[in-house]
Amino acid sequence: MFSDKKEKKIALEPSSAQNRINEGTKLKGDISSTGFFRIDGIIEGNVKTPSKVVLGKTGVIIGTLTCENADIEGKFEGNLQVSDTLSLRSSAIVEGDVTVGKLAVEPGATMNASCVMQGSKPKNTTTSQTPSEPSKVHPFDRQQRIKKAAVENDLDD
Repeated sequence: MFSDKKEKKIALEPSSAQNRINEGTKLKGDISSTGFFRIDGIIEGNVKTPSKVVLGKTGVIIGTLTCENADIEGKFEGNLQVSDTLSLRSSAIVEGDVTVGKLAVEPGATMNASCVMQGSKPKNTTTSQTPSEPSKVHPFDRQQRIKKAAVENDLDD
């Protein structure tokens, strides 16, 4: 009924381990972990985790960040790939390319980046209309009103 053998279970859940890079620490290179990250120092390189990354007010990442969730208060430059939610706090500065599932931005955050939401299709810049298809004019379309006014002015002259 009772056994002297006990099985040791090692669970490697994405949030089971916590990693912290404190203020005053500067790392160059690639970092990969299965656990949560809190970064208050400077990282030049790539950070990859299937968990959450918090970039504190004094934190800086220059490179690539790939994670599930990110909460940014500091500065990020590079390629940011967040599979779930990216939260930009009011002190955040993000520059580069961003791919996210969901985006939350507080007033005051700076985001000078191209942003693509996962699951969405890129906007097609070319539109094709067949000649038999009448173009729909919206009554509040400014360009249409300007053209109409120009035609009416020409007729008055």
